[in-house]
Amino acid sequence: MLRLVPVTPDRRGLLYNLNQKYLYEMTNYYPDPLDGEGNLHYGHFDEYFTDPKREALFLYDDDALVGFAMVNPYSCFGGETGHVMAEFTVFPMYRRRGLAARAARKIFEGRPGRWEVKFNEQNAAARALWTRATARYRPEARRLSEDETVLCFEVK
Repeated sequence: MLRLVPVTPDRRGLLYNLNQKYLYEMTNYYPDPLDGEGNLHYGHFDEYFTDPKREALFLYDDDALVGFAMVNPYSCFGGETGHVMAEFTVFPMYRRRGLAARAARKIFEGRPGRWEVKFNEQNAAARALWTRATARYRPEARRLSEDETVLCFEVK
């Protein structure tokens, strides 16, 4: 059974470690450098534990931790919107089982309102996931840059 579990401050270190692995995977699409400690910088990470408008979730399939999501209200186009899927991943060993699309829809359905989901056009798997997971909401695709698309939609 798929479960969404809020990341509590005592699990911050686990989220940080998992986010580093995710960010490393994203260097296939974004040329982010390592810092002096060998980590990739994520500018808003601490705010997920201080800003009540930000929410981090662990994704579990039964008892297995299979991924995480980070949601906030800060529009990709500036200002605030309803919800933005800032980060989302299902770990490679759990992919191709439908978990990502199910988890995304569960997140969307639990948070009605306006949504934005951004992906890099070079990331074919992300493009396919977000196209499939948002189809029922009939998203409008807006280009943020040459490489990035934002799907904008309403969940009722």
